[in-house]
Amino acid sequence: MSRILAIDYGKKRIGIAVTDELQLIGSGLTTVATSEIFDFLTTYLNNEKVALFLVGEPKQMDYTASESEELIIPFLKKLKEVFPEIPVERVDERFTSKMAFQTMIDSGLKKKQRQNKALIDEISATIILQTYLSRKV
Repeated sequence: MSRILAIDYGKKRIGIAVTDELQLIGSGLTTVATSEIFDFLTTYLNNEKVALFLVGEPKQMDYTASESEELIIPFLKKLKEVFPEIPVERVDERFTSKMAFQTMIDSGLKKKQRQNKALIDEISATIILQTYLSRKV
């Protein structure tokens, strides 16, 4: 089987999470500079099979698109052009950053470790992935 790869898109960094090959368990993979995402994905896809890209969909509390959606639209277009064989689905990402921060607190990370924004992005991608997997069951 193939993996599912989740993307928490940000202006500076992109958090990435991935499932196991059976698509049962999601875990954080890494954080990549936004400018390097397509190089990273090309390398990753040369080594692993990916069945689906999940991309976080930032929404306001009233379900309208947030301002950051404008940054994601060109990314989505290029993602579909570069990897046309891999479908893309969107997952509501409201509260993922807050949930990621709370996860860091709950896991006992010290204050200095919790200031690592790259880790927050990676955990956010994992939450996006877990949200999708729990809906799929």
